[in-house]
Amino acid sequence: MDNLQNIFALFVVAFYWLFSAAVTVRVITRRRPVSSTLAWLLVIYVIPLIGAVLYLMIGELNLGRRHGDRTKGMIDPYLHNINHRFGQAEAAMPGGALAQGIHQLLIARNGVSALGYSNMQLLDSPECIFQQWLHDIAQAQESIRLATYIWHNGGRVDEIAQALIAASHRGVRVSLLIDHAGSRSFFRSRWRKRMVEAGIEIVPALPVKLLRALAQRIDLRMHRKLLIIDDRIAYTGSMNMADPVSFKQGAGVGQWIDLMLRLDGQAAPAMAKVFAWDWEVETGQRYLPEHYPMVPDWKNWVSIIPSGPGVGEDLIGQAVLSAIYRANLSITICTPYFVPSEAIFDALCQAARRGVDVNVLLPKHNDSLMVGWASRSYFELLLESGARIHRFNGGLLHSKVMLVDDEMALVGSVNLDIRSLQLNFELTVVLFDGASTARIGRLLESYLEQSELVTLAWWRKRSKGARVLERLMFFMSPLL
Repeated sequence: MDNLQNIFALFVVAFYWLFSAAVTVRVITRRRPVSSTLAWLLVIYVIPLIGAVLYLMIGELNLGRRHGDRTKGMIDPYLHNINHRFGQAEAAMPGGALAQGIHQLLIARNGVSALGYSNMQLLDSPECIFQQWLHDIAQAQESIRLATYIWHNGGRVDEIAQALIAASHRGVRVSLLIDHAGSRSFFRSRWRKRMVEAGIEIVPALPVKLLRALAQRIDLRMHRKLLIIDDRIAYTGSMNMADPVSFKQGAGVGQWIDLMLRLDGQAAPAMAKVFAWDWEVETGQRYLPEHYPMVPDWKNWVSIIPSGPGVGEDLIGQAVLSAIYRANLSITICTPYFVPSEAIFDALCQAARRGVDVNVLLPKHNDSLMVGWASRSYFELLLESGARIHRFNGGLLHSKVMLVDDEMALVGSVNLDIRSLQLNFELTVVLFDGASTARIGRLLESYLEQSELVTLAWWRKRSKGARVLERLMFFMSPLL
């Protein structure tokens, strides 16, 4: 009996070391940032066996066979369609020298950069956003496409659900693509049942099932926020389908503060193409927009940058880097989660050192404890470089904006963290015209007025315990 126990113990030890060694070799042979590699090795050896299993589940970018095959097969037809519909090779690119890096990047990656639009509305309060959503849904005649990370029933969201049901009853095709992990309660709710009974198409994006973890990464998320009406009007920004009055009231961070952009012109069908891409990946059904306005004398211009696994990996991150390196006067970044890549963080510090006025605007209280500590681990080096950090007191500031030299603004769903830049399916738009960027600037000024400035002297007085937690979370930041 003792011999059997000894043999079993030896077998367990041998299996553990062989398994850990095999996963270690797998980690170090992947071409990934050194910080990410070291973080995963720490997890593997600090949490025996479980850490190695976690790496196999969520450590590599694996869409799974079905999603991966569909994505590969869609790239050429979608890029051909985009280039054919929106191509403007001879048109002068807007935005001046600052914007050229963005244009070059997008033309190289998908063949088209700037798209024209006539009108843009900046909606910066839940009341304005819900009111305009309800108005446009009521006016829809052909189609409504909606993609969101969170659908949280309650408050004015129930009015949106009722408006979508009414639209479906009058013959409008209503298609909803909702992240499965972010909206689990919705998929079990009576509202989902009512909408399906009304003929609304509801598809869970990136469904989370335990068995799928064996074949694909299960923590990839559909994080885009899109609402497209008749392929003529499109919304994008940072707001989920959630009423701040009733959403996460027990989190102790205050109401969520968001913004949405409402755009027309070529921007609307271009965003519908992004939705169509996601829809086809999940369903296999091709659902391209049919309305393509072609007006040769657009006065306003926007670039649309989608990113996500399989296509457009880190495209938004590259655009952010390009904008930072080309900045001459000022950079203002507004983000709820600040865990930047090494490249972006170094670029911000270098910009501040060469005299660019760098301002980072964050919420004072964060709904993610680990991300909050990780964010604070960057403060001291950023402040030492000459940048300024502002902490917003008016709630959880969830808007995601970067304004550069008051000439170019990036607005969308992407947080300035590694998860958003490399793992999530995100969407950012780049605004070039002066009137639009001026409106973005005024909104950021209003945020700054409600914020407190973090000084280097004050920050250095924090406790030793806080410093230890910051360093631990800094090391783990590539995995957050």
